[in-house]
Amino acid sequence: MINKKYLNISEVAKMLQIEEHKIRYWDSIDPKTNKYRIEGISTKSKGGTRYFNKENIKKIQKLKSILYDGNSNNYSLNLANKILSSNLREDPQNDQNYSNAKLDYDVKKIQQILNKMRLLLKNNDKKNYI
Repeated sequence: MINKKYLNISEVAKMLQIEEHKIRYWDSIDPKTNKYRIEGISTKSKGGTRYFNKENIKKIQKLKSILYDGNSNNYSLNLANKILSSNLREDPQNDQNYSNAKLDYDVKKIQQILNKMRLLLKNNDKKNYI
């Protein structure tokens, strides 16, 4: 990582290989709830320019990992935010190995739940046609 205290959005996007518009979207206010889609992604100047410190960058890395890494890219932003929030609360020591293992466990658990829900929906559809 670069030895600057704050990076701008283009530096972060290039470093993490994420498009800038995705970071802006994650850091924007949802018009339905008037809350940030993902809290704590950036630090903003009075003029509205986004700057990112090490903690912000770690959060974006985890979010990217939840949403895009692995075999399935079907997680919603709300679900990713819940996973991210629970990982931050349960990982006070910021131990990277623990954090990665916890994230993997959470993702697998969510995949199991999604598969069960799909199976239930599929079975329910078959019953409605009979």
